[in-house]
Amino acid sequence: MFRRSRRIAALSALLGLILLYHFYTLRSELHPQQNDEARRTLPECPPLPGMEDVLVVMKTGVTESLDKVPVHFHTTLRCVPHYVIFSDFAEEIEGVKIHDAFVGMDTTVRDTVEDFNLYNRLREQGRAGLASADFADEANSNIGKPNNPGWKLDKWKFLPMVQQALAYKDDAKWYVFMEADTYFSWPTLLAWLAHFDSSEPQYIGTETQIADVIFAHGGSGFLVSNPAMQLASKEYAARTVELNEYTDWHWAGDCVLGKVLADAGVPLHYSWPMLQNSNLGEIDEFATGFYRKPWCFPAVAFHHLSSRDIQDLYEYERRRWQDVNKHILLHRDVFKELIYPELSNVRDSWDNLSDQERPDITTFHECQTVCAEAANCAQFVLRAGVCFLGETPRLGVRNPNARSGWVLNTIDKMIEHAPRCGRPDFGL
Repeated sequence: MFRRSRRIAALSALLGLILLYHFYTLRSELHPQQNDEARRTLPECPPLPGMEDVLVVMKTGVTESLDKVPVHFHTTLRCVPHYVIFSDFAEEIEGVKIHDAFVGMDTTVRDTVEDFNLYNRLREQGRAGLASADFADEANSNIGKPNNPGWKLDKWKFLPMVQQALAYKDDAKWYVFMEADTYFSWPTLLAWLAHFDSSEPQYIGTETQIADVIFAHGGSGFLVSNPAMQLASKEYAARTVELNEYTDWHWAGDCVLGKVLADAGVPLHYSWPMLQNSNLGEIDEFATGFYRKPWCFPAVAFHHLSSRDIQDLYEYERRRWQDVNKHILLHRDVFKELIYPELSNVRDSWDNLSDQERPDITTFHECQTVCAEAANCAQFVLRAGVCFLGETPRLGVRNPNARSGWVLNTIDKMIEHAPRCGRPDFGL
């Protein structure tokens, strides 16, 4: 009897261990390791009331994911309670599950549309099936990168991601879509979202237009409320064949999603300059040629960032979080605290993106003098032996064939005469 009892106890213990193992395995699959409560309550995480109602949806691809995704586990996603990452290849990166965006895609499309050649190769061979041509760094044209296999496949992800994101977490109030080279300021986002009713269909993003379709630019990030997600999902389910044919014909998946939402009666809420299709070097915080001036608007997201850029922005915001009055990031702050300190009278091997050409000027000293003497010149660059001037200051990018400079006195006056920003301008 004693031996039988010991056997029963041992079997019970073993069964308990098996059940415990399956429970934690399932739990880790549904909630990646980086999402657990311990990480979200680390001292560097700011208060994020409302973030529990948000699902962050990241889109990536197999040719970039190993380079671009890992930094987010230690920065943008570190304090996020709910996120899911979709790619064209299911795998694990640093213990986090990367989901196949096409797992529910019509097999006829997957088997017959040429865009899915890369995907089918990956399903058969895994990463070993990648070829050097898959990593070709083709420059963007007016219609994207039509010769890049990963780029051609990318347009197909948007509508399936809507359905899969809903399946992953159907009770989120907001779905925030981002790419692997995008940075979000979560406290700033939440302060902005507080002005919208998540119980209504909402589609918010940086306005872009192709033909007669106005849509949210995918790389800048965009926001969709639960009711709008439901409408888009139903629209896709009811018109799958038609919309797959439309996607095959089109070249921009974010435009396809915008059309589906418009057809479902959900127009785009314009968000520029909160969601930027620019990195810090390209952004113009004194822009005057658009319908809004960025200065007092929240800086919610930036795009075209390297992993180093993302890490630097995260560390910058983490320092700001120590001040209770600095949780909302404005474009004013970005310029004064990140861009302005990098400006100088002369910077070699650098292009500050000045765009007013002066072909009659071919020396740096003369270019500098002309700009300094002009009342409305803030910066200049000698690019490949030609002078260019600029009326608003931008940081720019490294360029061995350029030499730049800024007129700091002029920029100081621009800052002095800029709005005071008593409170953030949410553009409502």
